[in-house]
Amino acid sequence: MDEVLKKAREALTAVTPLRSDCGKVCGARCCRSMDGEVTGMLLFPGEEEAYLDKKGWQVLKTKSGLLAVCPGECDRTERPLACRIFPLLPVIRDGKVKIAADERARAVCPLLRQGIKGMDPAFREAVRQAGEVLAEKPEQRLFLEMLTAGQDELKILRERLGG
Repeated sequence: MDEVLKKAREALTAVTPLRSDCGKVCGARCCRSMDGEVTGMLLFPGEEEAYLDKKGWQVLKTKSGLLAVCPGECDRTERPLACRIFPLLPVIRDGKVKIAADERARAVCPLLRQGIKGMDPAFREAVRQAGEVLAEKPEQRLFLEMLTAGQDELKILRERLGG
């Protein structure tokens, strides 16, 4: 794994959305697939090497990129970057890295009902800093731009559907 990706992941090692275990709020819904579904987290470019041969993990190709499917529990230090930043997302707006609520997380994460400001400021800042680090590398910046475009599409769709 390259240094930029390692640095972004390390920025989120010791912080979480709440100062307590946010998984207790929802029963760790973000760590489980619904019955009959296979869900996971998109891997950032180059991150897949950490999960290809990891016991209990699957890496699946999707139209959006590589998806890590976890066994439902993991060592927090081994979580993919998408898990570390959840339910936020670093986005590129006006050429700058900003943070936003991940539109894909709205159906899963009850923390988003309170908005970004309800989350630990240290977590919010760590997500922004990770985004800044990633944006320095062209391949990662392109991935962030793709995620930003996906966010925009989902937001428009949600608004069209009334909420």
